[in-house]
This record gives sequence, structure tokens and C-alpha cells, in this order.
Amino acid sequence: MKRPTYHEDLIDRLKNPRYALGYLNACMNDEDEGVLLLAIRHVAEAHGGIRQLAKKAKLNREHLFRMLSKNGHPHFENVRQLLAVFGWRLALVADRGVLRRAA
Repeated sequence: MKRPTYHEDLIDRLKNPRYALGYLNACMNDEDEGVLLLAIRHVAEAHGGIRQLAKKAKLNREHLFRMLSKNGHPHFENVRQLLAVFGWRLALVADRGVLRRAA
């Protein structure tokens, strides 16, 4: 029996919306913004691929491929559009204790 590769296992896990959301949140905390772009690409792959994501987000497929590369530089609005396709939105949360210290 062939064991799945890391990538195959990741894509399979990302089919679960809760897992995908947790994965993206964890990637957002990385200092390298390219990590989040690749994570969105992985989630897209798990949910039908870049072509389908581009169609739903009303973006050019080739542009989307470049945008979601490790060196891509998407506009904020494009990231919002992509996340909206999955039914998600960006939100800010305070680090522990920040709100208590500000009071």
C-alpha cells in the first residue's frame, strides 16, 4: 500500500473547512508573507484547484497562479476576494493582555 506524500496528506486534510481555516490562521502568523500565499494555493488545490478558484473569484487564472506563488504580491482586495470564495473574511484579534494593558 502506497503511503501518501506530505503534500497529498495536507491537501486531503485541507478539504475539511475547519482544518483549512486553522491552517490559514497559523500561516498568517509567519513573518514571510509568501507562506500565506502558498497556503491559500494549497487550500484552493484541496477545493477544486486554481482554475475553479479563479472562476469563482472572477480573477484571471494566470494572474492568480502568479499571485499565489511564494513571490507573489497580491493586492489586499484580491486576498479578500479569494477568502470570500471559501466563505471567510479577515479579522483582527488582540494578542493576550494587550487590551488589559491599554485600559
